[in-house]
Amino acid sequence: MRTSASTRRKLISVAAVSAALFTAATTVAVAQEPAPREAAVPTAQTEAAPGAPAERLIVGYKSGAAEAKSNKAAESDAAAKGKEAGEDLDFQRRLGSGAALVDLGENLTKADVADVVAEYQADPQVAYVVPDRLNKPLATPNDTEFSKQWDLFETTAGMNVPGAWDVTTGSGVTVAVIDTGYVAHSDLGANIVAGYDFISDATVGNDGNGRDSNPADPGDWTAANECAQGDPASTSSWHGTHVAGTIAAVTNNSKGVAGIAYGAKVSPLRVLGKCGGFDSDIIDAITWASGGTVSGVPANTNVAKVINMSLGGGGACSTATQSAINAAVNRGTTVVVAAGNSNANAANYSPASCNNVISVAASDRQGNRSYYSNFGSVVDIAAPGGETNSVTSNGILSTLNSGAQGPSSESYDYYQGTSMAAPHVAGLAALMKSANSSLTPAQIESAIKTNSRALPGTCSGGCGAGLADAAKTVQAVSGSSGGSTGGTTFTSSGAVSIPDNGSAVESSIAVSGRSGNAPSALQVGVDITHTYRGDLVIDLVAPDGSTYRLKSASSSDSADNVSTTYTVNASSETANGTWKLRVQDTAAQDTGTINSWKLTF
Repeated sequence: MRTSASTRRKLISVAAVSAALFTAATTVAVAQEPAPREAAVPTAQTEAAPGAPAERLIVGYKSGAAEAKSNKAAESDAAAKGKEAGEDLDFQRRLGSGAALVDLGENLTKADVADVVAEYQADPQVAYVVPDRLNKPLATPNDTEFSKQWDLFETTAGMNVPGAWDVTTGSGVTVAVIDTGYVAHSDLGANIVAGYDFISDATVGNDGNGRDSNPADPGDWTAANECAQGDPASTSSWHGTHVAGTIAAVTNNSKGVAGIAYGAKVSPLRVLGKCGGFDSDIIDAITWASGGTVSGVPANTNVAKVINMSLGGGGACSTATQSAINAAVNRGTTVVVAAGNSNANAANYSPASCNNVISVAASDRQGNRSYYSNFGSVVDIAAPGGETNSVTSNGILSTLNSGAQGPSSESYDYYQGTSMAAPHVAGLAALMKSANSSLTPAQIESAIKTNSRALPGTCSGGCGAGLADAAKTVQAVSGSSGGSTGGTTFTSSGAVSIPDNGSAVESSIAVSGRSGNAPSALQVGVDITHTYRGDLVIDLVAPDGSTYRLKSASSSDSADNVSTTYTVNASSETANGTWKLRVQDTAAQDTGTINSWKLTF
């Protein structure tokens, strides 16, 4: 005979406490379902500061709830939620906003906090629950040249990067910099991981050989007329090292500059040498960086979730380059490219005009389109690229080398260009991916655009959605307040009753206007009221009838309601069509309702 819901809940509470004592060194919660809980409670919602579990929660109740006005009711609710989660919660006080401050006790892990947050989130009377975050004076990094990096922090036209560092610094993400390679620099070296030299022509490579595993930059200096008749002589650019420093220079090391995603790693892939580089080498680098196979090249052990290409040439995107980019994006890698420096329509340049890339225009220190930057409808976003033509310090400062030909001593210098703007966005993409690993390239692009701000100056010809805003964008994708994740959302209409211990019921959503397949991280938001959710089996049904199990029945899951977001790899399914949420109650004594559900592409 089936035990009552209340009896089972008491048993589960005891089991949770016992499990916590028995598995003190192991993150295991036998009474929970890890996958949905992880999706529902991002790390940012469990921390008082990066890496520090919250000690208190701020709980806002809906206006009609007793807990919204009665301290006694809020205290009772905290005790009940704590019992469900196996923790000792204590109502502290009522805030001026009307929200309740709830103490979580001592020595809770982030997983413990997540359990408590999930209990509150599952309560339909709770409007919001957020950690009582620890604020600090917004001190700047101690890097000696940080004050010169206007592009990161200035109010007028900086990218608002320091505000994102409260959430993440990019740890766990590798960015492939497809460029001239890397010249050793002590302000960058700790964040460099293995890359590859993809230059197959020894003359272009300028290192005495063809492809090999050493992406060191020997210099790309040229003599007069060496590349084309009439070209002047040029010194080595150390271009790839400058780009890499903007993305991930070592930070808070009391020297040099700060990197945008200084917790991330950079994999240098060498494709540009004397006089430039060929499409064929760049295509192989794109493929290998994103985890694809390139004949004769060992498998990549540092697969990149972000690619930066601060390079380009004349002509629209070729089918060959587009194919390589599409494959990289399908493998989950975001591709960021420079719009070009010809003060012309970027539609006539590659890879700026390719699909499935984030094409970046350059802005100056006043927030205008930089005089050299390409523009047009294919541009997605603007970022600081600087202008050194009148004032050198209005450029972008980053890591460099003083060698006119071969490497000499490490240095720093100001450059300008869409080559400098693109790594700002690549660094932002790395921060986003670190804050929310389930983000797809399409979601990253959408969120960057959605959370951008208007250019403070002017942009004739079109600079995309505006000026990228790092703090607002990272906060949005990490679950913090202040922005939108972007994407297109389709929502069900009308509630559907779930019969007790009965047949499965379905709620439908018609999706239209999409192209191709659904994403590999399709977001399925579910709002179900039920008095014992352990009875429920929940499936997502694709338009072709394929099913994806979101939740199984579990006698150990004693909480009420299902209010969470699941992530589904639906990349094999056509996006357009009728999607269904199928729910079945598999045991007696409890009933519920599908209030609503949604799909976010």
